[in-house]
Amino acid sequence: MTDPKIEAPATADSATSGVDAVSRCGYIAVVGAPNAGKSTLVNHLVGAKVSIVTPKVQTTRSRILGVAARGAVQMIYVDTPGIFEPRRRLDRAMVAAAWGGVADGDVTVLLIDVKRGLDGDFRRIMEGLKKSNRKAVLALNKIDLIPRTELLGLASELDATGLFTDIFMISALKGDGMEDLAAALAPRLPVGPWLFPEDQLSDLNDRLYAAEITREKLYLRLHQELPYALTVETEGWELFRNGDVRIEQTIYVERASQKGIVLGKGGERIKAIREEAIVDIQEFLGCKVHLFIFVKVREKWGDDPERYRDWGLDFNA
Repeated sequence: MTDPKIEAPATADSATSGVDAVSRCGYIAVVGAPNAGKSTLVNHLVGAKVSIVTPKVQTTRSRILGVAARGAVQMIYVDTPGIFEPRRRLDRAMVAAAWGGVADGDVTVLLIDVKRGLDGDFRRIMEGLKKSNRKAVLALNKIDLIPRTELLGLASELDATGLFTDIFMISALKGDGMEDLAAALAPRLPVGPWLFPEDQLSDLNDRLYAAEITREKLYLRLHQELPYALTVETEGWELFRNGDVRIEQTIYVERASQKGIVLGKGGERIKAIREEAIVDIQEFLGCKVHLFIFVKVREKWGDDPERYRDWGLDFNA
């Protein structure tokens, strides 16, 4: 068994030595099982919140781009949905979007939650990489949650598969090892002009981002399966002369009984969700937000092709 290619922490000099003076730009697909920490990783590397984050699996529903600059290199991180065994149409579309990110990426970063280890979802991803004849950079995430000896054993086992060019030990939440990872990825991107303006951080437009923020707050306050039975759409956007913006959103649920759960007793839950969403949307837009949220029943919204077009997903995946 070969020794795992674990990268040593960067020194002050080595942290900048990997910055390429030649203009480069490319896509870095970040893939992994549900809840491996992909969105947290992308947000940290971009330096801004471009993807919503919750403790619940399958929070990310479509590919979201996060754009970061490192010297002359523009790094376009592709936050993908988790890869798992799909059970419904939306699941299949999400998994297809994740594999599409791998196919389109210049570099693939496979993230593993070391606490979960080599579970079925992770092994499924490794099999997919084998079939596509693609190697990836492996990032062992949440390294503070298991003993060092167990961590090294896992790294050795995965290195022996021959699927990975490098192995990094990181904590996406705490930021440990992230500088080393970014420094290694930058020079692997192709030479070429930047694809996005220097100040652009994501490909999400304001309306979609606002809907994602509200969905994040719903996920954080709702339990069990209900979050997966709802979606949020921004249906009204009015900019006032003083710079304020009025936003109207609709939360669609599948059954009438779910509507009451979202609203809460006396409307308390939806009021709290609205207030929390306003804080994040205002921070993102840099202006005062007047947010109005409605809850409606739309049976089988998950089988509506229009929703998939909005999310950039393949309805027939």
